[in-house]
Amino acid sequence: MDTRPLGPLQVSVVGLGCNNFGRRLDVERTKDVVDAALDAGVTFLDTADVYGGTDSEAFLGRVLRGRRDLVVLATKFGMPVREGAQGAHPDYVKRALGDSLRRLGTDHVDLYQLHRPDPEVPIADTLGALDELVQAGMARAIGCSNFSVAQLDEAADAAARGGGARFVSVQNEYSMLHRAPEADVLPASERLGMGFLPYFPLANGLLTGKYRQDAPLPEGARIVGSARQDALLSEANLATVERLIAWAADHGRELIDLAFAYLLAEPAVASVIAGATKPEQVRRNAATAGWRLTEAERAEVRALLEA
Repeated sequence: MDTRPLGPLQVSVVGLGCNNFGRRLDVERTKDVVDAALDAGVTFLDTADVYGGTDSEAFLGRVLRGRRDLVVLATKFGMPVREGAQGAHPDYVKRALGDSLRRLGTDHVDLYQLHRPDPEVPIADTLGALDELVQAGMARAIGCSNFSVAQLDEAADAAARGGGARFVSVQNEYSMLHRAPEADVLPASERLGMGFLPYFPLANGLLTGKYRQDAPLPEGARIVGSARQDALLSEANLATVERLIAWAADHGRELIDLAFAYLLAEPAVASVIAGATKPEQVRRNAATAGWRLTEAERAEVRALLEA
């Protein structure tokens, strides 16, 4: 599989989101998914201390034992793990990474990410703590998630003034059905020399091709049950999905291939992170990596999205 640079790292263009580990998958099934990922060339694994109530990290530590060096391992901090354990205060940042390293069974992570902005802590203070962790070899690079352009600029300015580590990545939601980053964060990422890591690239499954207009929901559908997810199943979105399915078929592909290829056509995108609960899902996601849209093709897809 192709790789792309992300600061000092090289990441597979399709990544594996590990939010299902410890939540929907036990350790044995986690191993099955990770094994399939490595076999398919997916070596960028993205987790967080909060996933699975910390079990995602713990399970990864177990299944990666003896092969840690085969992966680019990313985790996050900042969301509430337990009472009093959250945020981006310098003291907590260092404690949180120590906890993550213990669960992951490693002496360093490759990418350590602030899961969301903390309005209570100046970003310069957080960056100072993160720089100490990079200097200590506990993290090779640092990133952020769910940041706006203003917050990215503030962080870049603070890093420049302090002369320490800077964020090399931003991980925000991005898919063909959630294109807001194209207007702001993606151009900012290019300007700041940061890699963009899309999450929810399949729009909670709507871009897999399993959800069709005027058809019953697929068995076991998880896209229903909340206002946000129900909104994804709007008539407008389902009509868009039908147009995209037809366009992909005309090019000898399926919708899921297009969902990844569209995002990977963005210069700032380093890796597209997708979760999986079964080995076959990982293999299918990995199989999308070889399609490269031309500028003309991407313009056609944009027209379909805006119709």
